[in-house]
Amino acid sequence: MAALKYAGLEDTDSEEELPPGWEERTTKDGWVYYANHLEEKTQWEHPKSGKRKRVAGDLPYGWEQETDENGQVYFVDHINKRTTYLDPRLAFTVEDNPVKPTTRQKYDGNSTAMEILQGRDLSGKVAIITGANSGIGFETAKSLALHGACVILACRSPARGDAAVQRILEEWHKAKVEAMTLDLASLQSVQHFAEAFKSKNLPLHILICNAAVFGAPWSLTEDGLESTFQVNHLGHFYLVQLLEDVLCQSSPARVVVVSSESHRFTEIKDSSGKLDFSLLSPSKKEYWAMLAYNRSKLCNILFSNELNRRLSAHGVTSNSVHPGNMMYSSIHRSWWLYTLLFTLARPFTKSM
Repeated sequence: MAALKYAGLEDTDSEEELPPGWEERTTKDGWVYYANHLEEKTQWEHPKSGKRKRVAGDLPYGWEQETDENGQVYFVDHINKRTTYLDPRLAFTVEDNPVKPTTRQKYDGNSTAMEILQGRDLSGKVAIITGANSGIGFETAKSLALHGACVILACRSPARGDAAVQRILEEWHKAKVEAMTLDLASLQSVQHFAEAFKSKNLPLHILICNAAVFGAPWSLTEDGLESTFQVNHLGHFYLVQLLEDVLCQSSPARVVVVSSESHRFTEIKDSSGKLDFSLLSPSKKEYWAMLAYNRSKLCNILFSNELNRRLSAHGVTSNSVHPGNMMYSSIHRSWWLYTLLFTLARPFTKSM
């Protein structure tokens, strides 16, 4: 095997020898994957043994890990003044024997985004996350960026967006992150954002519709619509429509819509069972903040399901997700009572 020869050791296990055209590589966080140059594909399992591996220990003294302009990891030997794409630790890999979960689900309320993404190399992937300067959006953006993805933080406030970018760069100075202005309360801003993104001529593999308001007092946007409905649903709906062609051209791609279990506690139909548009953007007299939020989250799910039905044949999947009950984030800042409730529930809920 190439790694053993590189370390000055003889290969005595034919099962571990790579077939012609295969190469062994590592991700930034130390997981081994295999590149098949003949078929131009990669996989986590060894092509012969079917085993998964990870490198053990730190880099040898004098070595440093870097990333090239294409996002591929390479290694610098400062002592001998040379570079290589072969991880010097590959001679000392250990087999990955994950313990299969005894419960139905693999992850639970204690799982972190970094744990879920462990071993995944997202180099070359482009992601847009709305509301990424704080809360769930920021943690998602950071986790994707630290695993190699190019991440666009779509934020209403340019200052807060830039601050979030700096926080990510402090963790890894080579992270590919950028803040762009997006105000979902303005359909014109949504259009300008989509045009600005398209002007970059980038693909789009992941679009996460995360931004939301909760418990906000009644107000109308510049488009004449109730703000909770437009920010939580209609702005995202319009954004996806504007970027649909880029998503299809970049397939396989995915859309993730952050919804909520609170969608179960509302309805958007009238007594005859028909869609009641007046419920979506109610007048001030008929407005209740919690009910408006619930309706917007129901719209998120209906939209995500229909989007998946229409685009899955084109290689674009869409899923809606419930992030967790009473998750403590800045979304509750609009009213002191919600802040109190979230604070009391904080010890029993999933943290950022």
